[in-house]
Amino acid sequence: MINMAVISLKDIIKYLIRITLLITVVVGLVHYFSNAKENMKNANLLQSNSFVSCLDMTIPGIASLNHTQEEEQTKQAASMEPLKLALGLELEMLSSLTEKENVVVAETPSEPQEQTTADSSQKEEEATNTQTQIEQAQTGMETEVQKSNVPEKYTTQYNGVKIRNETEYKLTKEILTPDITVNKENILLFHTHSCESYTASEKYQYKQTGNFRTTDKNYSVIRVGTELKNQLQSYGYHVIHDTSYHDYPSYSGSYSSSLKTVTKLLEENENTDVVIDLHRDAIGDNTYAPTVKIGDEYAAQLMFVIGGNGSSIKHENWQQNLKFAVKVQEKANELYPGLFKPIILRYSGYNQHVAKAATIIEVGATGNTLDQTLISMKYLAKVLSEVLK
Repeated sequence: MINMAVISLKDIIKYLIRITLLITVVVGLVHYFSNAKENMKNANLLQSNSFVSCLDMTIPGIASLNHTQEEEQTKQAASMEPLKLALGLELEMLSSLTEKENVVVAETPSEPQEQTTADSSQKEEEATNTQTQIEQAQTGMETEVQKSNVPEKYTTQYNGVKIRNETEYKLTKEILTPDITVNKENILLFHTHSCESYTASEKYQYKQTGNFRTTDKNYSVIRVGTELKNQLQSYGYHVIHDTSYHDYPSYSGSYSSSLKTVTKLLEENENTDVVIDLHRDAIGDNTYAPTVKIGDEYAAQLMFVIGGNGSSIKHENWQQNLKFAVKVQEKANELYPGLFKPIILRYSGYNQHVAKAATIIEVGATGNTLDQTLISMKYLAKVLSEVLK
């Protein structure tokens, strides 16, 4: 048993020696690489020397066994730096691999996660332009005005165009003759009452934020403007469509707000005569839905509202705006009789002093659906394309 114990002890000593040598070699290698920055000049030597040569270089560094405990602790701390460096390199490699994976994913087109309100609105319109197939209006179809609970009123006619004159202006033939030419380089669309909306339909459900009002631009009169823009662009016109709120959060001062917007846009887009303020009829009764059937489609009726020279801002050339409205409505009566209701002429200027062919066009009323108003824009764009040839 004594012999067996001696043998076991020897084996243990052998293993301990082997382990000690292995640890010594590892510590030496770690110590060697910790001084890699200071020994850059010896890098080629490391590549050219054999494993045994490397050991020869490191052994003198670990042969001394008479260091103090403090020196050994210092060495041990220094030896940990290469391990941290190695770990850092490994993490960098993992990070690099992750970035490469992200690059692959980024090759698939995607929308930015954060956008400004203006950018978001522009993106919505661009998406509509690219994803929606624009169907232009056809001509030669039968039209029929649908019965309405609000009777049609007018005071004057010119070549079939009916006008409801709510002023004391005497509308002579000279005033009504549509002998007007306009610059068609740009068409400007905007909305003084941006939040006006319509009766919800099966296709267009929305949450109201007022009496037939919504701040959701996908369901308000702004969406109608987007449709008109898309239709006009399909005919090759350059259209500026402003989607700013002018009646929110405050309805009061809407026209002052929209005037600032339009003035700025006209300064940025010279040679603009056609300026359309797109509205909805203000009658707050969902039983009133002026509609015309064109072919197999039901479209909301349209109405020009022309302002005179009765507001605080001088508008002595209001006749030009009226001539343009008469010219458009003449063509509409030719192509789609009943698309327009009688033109209304009032004293209020409605900011129409800003351009030669500035008008308000009211699209339907509260009883109409958004579906019907979008159809109207198809036919309005066709009429305008014929007038602006």
